[in-house]
Amino acid sequence: MAEDNVTATLTIAAPVTNVFAVLADPTTHSAIDGTGWVQEAADPAPLTAVGQLFRMDMYHPAHPNGDYRVVNQVVALDAPRAIGWRTGTEKADGRLELGDWIWRYDLAPSGPAGTEVTLTYDWSAVPPSVRERIQFPPFGPDHLVDSLHHLAGLAEAATTDQGSRSVTPLPVAMSNGTDT
Repeated sequence: MAEDNVTATLTIAAPVTNVFAVLADPTTHSAIDGTGWVQEAADPAPLTAVGQLFRMDMYHPAHPNGDYRVVNQVVALDAPRAIGWRTGTEKADGRLELGDWIWRYDLAPSGPAGTEVTLTYDWSAVPPSVRERIQFPPFGPDHLVDSLHHLAGLAEAATTDQGSRSVTPLPVAMSNGTDT
């Protein structure tokens, strides 16, 4: 039975607290993004609580305006083990329309100074009316893998800057959420 999510896992040569710090900083999200759609944080404050909103400037050639802004709501924050958000839009009147798709990172210590990171994109709660307009997932299968490698580069650089030794990331495991 197919599930409506896709995941990828990568072991990063950086402590779990360093990896979490990169993820909790919206100003790093454009560098993590594997599609090139995320441009920059409109709300640069660190993510610290479930319910917190943060906005990101985006670009997608198929979007009616090309450039647009999304609003994200933190739905999981268990430092340094998990962080996740759902994405939506903010209407001109300030009303939020949050989508039912979630980005979630689960982190677990691996070895003396590594972190196993699992990135999940879950669209299981998206209603049929939205699925008629938007294809899920809206990116290719390498997106999550690319994002995890970008995250590894940032977290490992931060670790190296702190005086720790950097090691090449281990191979990625990826799943499309399908039971076999």
